[in-house]
Amino acid sequence: MSEPPIKSGGESETSTPVLTPKQNAWQAAKFTLFSVSAGLIQLGSFELFIKALGLKYWLSYGMALVLSVLWNFTFNRRYTFRSDMNVPQAMGLVFLFYVVFAPLSTWWGHILTRAGWNEDVVMVGTMLVNFVTEYLYQRFVVYKKSIDTNDVAARAKEKK
Repeated sequence: MSEPPIKSGGESETSTPVLTPKQNAWQAAKFTLFSVSAGLIQLGSFELFIKALGLKYWLSYGMALVLSVLWNFTFNRRYTFRSDMNVPQAMGLVFLFYVVFAPLSTWWGHILTRAGWNEDVVMVGTMLVNFVTEYLYQRFVVYKKSIDTNDVAARAKEKK
C-alpha cells in the first residue's frame, strides 16, 4: 500500500493541516473582515430591494443573500483559507450549506417579520447566525484538507 502524496506544507492530501493558535486567529480575523464587506453588500442590496423596490422580505433577503455569498466565497477561498481546491467542488459544498440555511433563514425571517419584528433586526440577527455557522462549515468541512495550498500561501511561506 503506498503512502498518500505529501503537500508542500508537510501534510498528506488526506490529513487536515494543523494551524497554530496565531494562524487560527488570523484566519478567523480575515473571515470576519470579508464577512463584514459581504454583510455591507447584503444589507445594502436588501435595503434597495425591500425599501426602494418594495419587494417582499423573502425575495429581498434571498437575492441579497446570493450576492453576499458569491462575494464572500470568492475572497475567503483565495485569501482566508488560501485554498487551491477546485472551484466547482468548493462552491458545491458551500451550496449544500445554503440548501439548508437559506430555506430555514428565509422561513424564520418571514415568520418573525409577519409577527411584527423589525426587518432590519431580523436581517442582522440572521446574518450573525450565518457568519458563525458558515465559518465553522467552511473551516471544518469545505476547506478542511486544502488550507494553505494555493499560490498566496506558497508566497507567504517563501517570505518566511
